[in-house]
Amino acid sequence: MKAYVNDKCIGCGLCVSLCGEVFSMEDNGLAKAVNDHVPPSAEAMVIEAKTNCPAVAIETTGH
Repeated sequence: MKAYVNDKCIGCGLCVSLCGEVFSMEDNGLAKAVNDHVPPSAEAMVIEAKTNCPAVAIETTGH
């Protein structure tokens, strides 16, 4: 699975708090995926972050 944060991000930090292994906050206050490839152990948390993102800014591909 791959994860991306699109340009709809509002910088709420939910994805980072749920899955800091995959997401981080940039200096501009917006989130980014720190690694395109999501470790299998983090896939469930990435899906939870995607599902709960208030800006619908997290995209995933593959699985």
